[in-house]
Amino acid sequence: MKSKTLLAASSLIALSVSFGSQAVAADKAAVLETYKKIAHAGYEDSLITAKALQKAVEALVANPSEETLAAARTAWVESRAPYQQTEVYRFGNAIVDDWEGKVNAWPLDEGLIDYVDGGYYGEESDENALFRANVIANPVFQLGGETINASVISKELLAETLHEVDDVEANVATGYHAIEFLLWGQDTNGNGAGAGDRPYTDFDVNNCTGGSCERRNHYLLTATDLLIDDLQWMTEQWTANGSASKALDEEGENGGLITMLTGMGSLSYGELAGERMKLGLLLNDPEEEHDCFSDNTHYSHFYDAKGIQNVFAGSYTRVDGSVVSGPGLKDLLPKAEASELGGALDDTMSKMQVLVDFAEKKGQSYDQLIGEGNTEGNAAVQAAIDALLVQTKGIERATSALKLDAIEFEGSDSLDNPSAVQ
Repeated sequence: MKSKTLLAASSLIALSVSFGSQAVAADKAAVLETYKKIAHAGYEDSLITAKALQKAVEALVANPSEETLAAARTAWVESRAPYQQTEVYRFGNAIVDDWEGKVNAWPLDEGLIDYVDGGYYGEESDENALFRANVIANPVFQLGGETINASVISKELLAETLHEVDDVEANVATGYHAIEFLLWGQDTNGNGAGAGDRPYTDFDVNNCTGGSCERRNHYLLTATDLLIDDLQWMTEQWTANGSASKALDEEGENGGLITMLTGMGSLSYGELAGERMKLGLLLNDPEEEHDCFSDNTHYSHFYDAKGIQNVFAGSYTRVDGSVVSGPGLKDLLPKAEASELGGALDDTMSKMQVLVDFAEKKGQSYDQLIGEGNTEGNAAVQAAIDALLVQTKGIERATSALKLDAIEFEGSDSLDNPSAVQ
């Protein structure tokens, strides 16, 4: 399932980053302008690839086959590459944090959406009354004595009624991972080889497997359309006069840099190294991998890390191959700190490339690498985590070198208090 976009991952590692120049120092305003331009380009690329996904989904629904299902899956994977590079804009930018749960919330209780294997998934949950609601098969269901009418699968139903319904974060009804589940189905292989394997006939109303094929098609089409709406909105926020750009300007130059560094450090430490990597490794739990239905997690982690490097370098390679670039964080830093952080980021990317190579060249996906007894795989994941921790220290030192207020990055029990999660 390789594509031109994804094959570029290995070549991205090889790009050299020029470190801070003492002769021509960038000013803070110019660095923040580059930061905003990269955000707009990244979200716009996410929108462009989501529209390509929509066309592939429409083709699948119109003519279900092995080929159209494979094409839709490829389009989904390609859509993840630019989006993951935008996650560095979380944590510091409130407008992004308030929004991102609509498009990238995980992990999810997929039984809310469609049929699941009860033997693998379980039959009940003490924490989620809608653990096995199966909205696709059940147009009407009960919650706390209230009747929920899901007969019409609309954007409003998914976004306003079902998403995080009953205040349960695992009730994810929208975004990339809801679409991923519909395209792949459950991955019931545990730490073994293989991703989800939903048959194309689950979308064939004339030869339906899995039941409720027409409603499944409506759900998939609606969720994809809603993803485009959400990405369109966020792209607009990062135009020159958009709300996100204005909010950054209002923080002032030092405040804007703190926002930038908060996103870099929090994604490096608590989110990526902690919640998305160390937690699953500690538990050897395949359900803790980010793209758990498609086994695309190696690329999701790679592009998360790449997004951090983009902000440092002031450079983003778009899906059409063009480059958005300008003064970056590296150009503000003294030479020693720029070199140190740049080297740490390069090392992280090389460790992430190892995870990509395990999947693409050795046939071992991320859920296999974190499996109990996989000594080589565990070590490769831990090496990437360790590299993220080193680069986080470099981000802290960069903050100090710029004489900015100390920043408290997002944390994670898996790193800060591992006994609490074991």
